[in-house]
Amino acid sequence: MRTSMLRTLACRTSTAGTRRGFASESAPDRKVAILGAAGGIGQPLSLLMKLNPLVSRLALYDIAGTPGVAADVSHINTRSEILGYAGEEQLGKALEGADVVIIPAGVPRKPGMTRDDLFNINAGIVKSLCTAIAKYCPHALVNVISNPVNSTVPIASEVFKKAGTYDEKRLFGVTTLDVVRAKTFYAGKAKVNVADVIVPVVGGHAGVTILPLFSQATPSANLSSEEIEALTKRTQDGGTEVVEAKAGKGSATLSMAYAGAIFADACLKGLNGVPDVVECSFVQSTVTDLPFFASKVRLGKNGVEEVLGLGALSDYEKEGLEALKPELKSSIEKGIKFANA
Repeated sequence: MRTSMLRTLACRTSTAGTRRGFASESAPDRKVAILGAAGGIGQPLSLLMKLNPLVSRLALYDIAGTPGVAADVSHINTRSEILGYAGEEQLGKALEGADVVIIPAGVPRKPGMTRDDLFNINAGIVKSLCTAIAKYCPHALVNVISNPVNSTVPIASEVFKKAGTYDEKRLFGVTTLDVVRAKTFYAGKAKVNVADVIVPVVGGHAGVTILPLFSQATPSANLSSEEIEALTKRTQDGGTEVVEAKAGKGSATLSMAYAGAIFADACLKGLNGVPDVVECSFVQSTVTDLPFFASKVRLGKNGVEEVLGLGALSDYEKEGLEALKPELKSSIEKGIKFANA
C-alpha cells in the first residue's frame, strides 16, 4: 500500500497538460488539517498530503511561516485546495470541518535529548491544540505525531474527556515510522523486496517501548537470534541514529513526514469505506493491562473499527513485552497527570 500510494501519486502528477492532476471527482470531499505545517516535519508532510488524491481541502496551520508554505504547495497541480493559517486567532478556521487533523507541532529532538526531554514544551502545545480541536472539529480523526507520543496521546484523551468530546475510536498516536524502519531494516538483512515486507510493531513509540514482532514478519527469513536482537535494537534507536547523523541540525523529519502521510492516507481510506485497512497505531486498548498500547488496528468509517491482538510471540518478544510495560505505564501516567494539573 505504501509504495503503491506514492507510485500512483508520481504517475498522476505527470499529467501536466491537464488542469486536474487527478481523476478523483468520485472521491468524497475530505478536509485535512496539519497543525505545525511550517516545521521540519510539517513542510514535507504538507507536500505529501497535497499529492494525495483523497484530500479535497488541505489546511496548513502554524504559529508563523504558514502563508509561504501554503503558497509554495498550492502551485502543485493536484486536486486539493490549499488554505494557509498563521497565529492562534486563525486556528479555529483551520480546524473547522476537518475530517482528519495531523499534529506534528512541537520542538524536534537534538543530540543528547530523550523524548522525555521534549515533554514540557510539546505537552503544552498538544494540550492547547487539542482544546481547539474539541471546540472546532470534535468528530475529526486526530493523528498525534508530536513526541513523546506515549504521553501526548493520553494528554489529548484527557483534554477531549474534559470537553465531553472524547471518542477513543478517533484518537491515534502515529507509530508508523517504527513500522517503516522495521520493514526497511528487516528487508536489508533478510535480502527480500522491501515492498513485500510486513512487520507489526507494538508497544509504544520511544526506545525500549518499541517492540517489532520480527517473528511475524513476512516474507519469513531464517535469521539468527543475534540478528533479530540487532534489528530490534536498531528499530528502537532509529530516531537517535538520525539525530546523531544530522549532528545537531535536525531529527527524523523526512521519514516521519512519509510515515505520517502513510497513516493519514490509511485513515482517509477507512473513512471512505475501503475494506481491510490495517495499520499499527498507539490507541486506547485492552490488548494489555495498559490503557494505551500500539498494535494493529483495523480502520473504518468511524476511525478504529477493531483493535487487533498481538498474535503469537517468540520468547524474545514476550520478554520485550514485559520489559517495556513499566516505562510505557509511567509515560502514560505522566501525560494524564499533566493534562489534569
